[in-house]
Amino acid sequence: MGVCFSAGSKVTGGSSSGSGPVRKQQKAQPEARKEGSPEQPLQQKERGTKRRPSALVPCGKRTDFGYAKDFGNRYSIGKLLGHGQFGYTFVATEKATAERVAVKRIDKNKMILPIAVEDVKREVKILEALKGHENVVHFHNAFEDDSYVYIVMELCEGGELLDRILSQKDSRYTEKDAAIVVRQMLKVAAECHLHGLVHRDMKPENFLFKSAIEDSPLKATDFGLSDFIKPGRKFHDIVGSAYYVAPEVLKRKSGPESDVWSIGVITYILLCGRRPFWDRTEDGIFKEVLRNKPDFRRKPWPSISNSAKDFVKKLLVKDPRVRLTAAQALSHPWVREGGSASEIPLDISVLSNMRQFVKYSRLKQFALRALASTLDEDELANLKDQFQAIDIDKNGSISLEEMRQALAKDVPWRLKGPRVLEILQAVSLFNSMMVLFADSCIDVFHNYYITDSVLLRKFYMRQ
Repeated sequence: MGVCFSAGSKVTGGSSSGSGPVRKQQKAQPEARKEGSPEQPLQQKERGTKRRPSALVPCGKRTDFGYAKDFGNRYSIGKLLGHGQFGYTFVATEKATAERVAVKRIDKNKMILPIAVEDVKREVKILEALKGHENVVHFHNAFEDDSYVYIVMELCEGGELLDRILSQKDSRYTEKDAAIVVRQMLKVAAECHLHGLVHRDMKPENFLFKSAIEDSPLKATDFGLSDFIKPGRKFHDIVGSAYYVAPEVLKRKSGPESDVWSIGVITYILLCGRRPFWDRTEDGIFKEVLRNKPDFRRKPWPSISNSAKDFVKKLLVKDPRVRLTAAQALSHPWVREGGSASEIPLDISVLSNMRQFVKYSRLKQFALRALASTLDEDELANLKDQFQAIDIDKNGSISLEEMRQALAKDVPWRLKGPRVLEILQAVSLFNSMMVLFADSCIDVFHNYYITDSVLLRKFYMRQ
């Protein structure tokens, strides 16, 4: 089942795309993850509810967000849909109408610093600004009580984009099908840019279909990394997901144009089933993005229409000043309604490639999670000791300054400066929910490309 929600705790390795979102600046919203067994995270939550010792009251607990206070009177919470570092996403039912909605519940105790509070407020403000657009998850309202902030949105049950394409029974998939999807994504980008917003994390996983019917609209669901920007200004932090990140983002001078690049990458994948820029590591992917051009010679590209190739090439221009804007791209002959997109089924290799892409991404996440599960008590204790050594003020979280101080010392975990902010996203509060600690272990494996033969042997010995 899909759910419309926006998530913002972006951790390298936490994405089903195989390479997790990159955020070199702290974010504080939850990233909801789908689970095969919805009950499992609830059990983990119960195990991890002991109170975090802290001399400081989290900023979230001291903040009145100004949201409605009657969530419990209006909604009843049902099945868990996903979880992240700072909250959970549930199906809920409005008591007065019996309407099913999605509710993201964010723990105020996890909003340690003011930036976390501002992130939540900004997310709600963005959802309000985009309210009513046909391709954006509908925002109902925001609520709060003493412990949580609740963001109520429409429930999307039509599944993820790539899953929907691969589930077609007759395997009939055409350029026109891809163009319809891309057009809806461009409409979201254009609407964001009209409101002075940059999405900053356009990728297939952040779009869900409203329902399972054939002509169901596609909905943008995740605005956790989105931000407002003034005309002529640039973002200087590195944000996004490695496969889809634009060159100017890596150069720390990005704006609305980066969303168009990401849609160009998605279009490339939709037309051939492969990523235009790939390497085994994120650093390698970034080098590919900065230096190389996509391959339009390999099968099935010779059979793809010239109009489609022209469209993709104009979106994947490395110079953002030359790249099409979202509004201009919507006028391109290939993507516009009644345009030139072919209705002839694409080469069967496209779906085969796409299926391998999806399987690889999910297998990689499973493998990372399985490796993390092999850590024994001594190894977990060692990780906790290292965490506590960095946590100078003992408030249960590591600030950027504490991390910088730790990395400046000649200690075993010393790493290069550019990784500092990635590490900050990869660690979580060790004495919080157990699942978050496991996710942190996974992120450590992913971030530093650990391939420990001893660890691998331990995993296989347990099977």
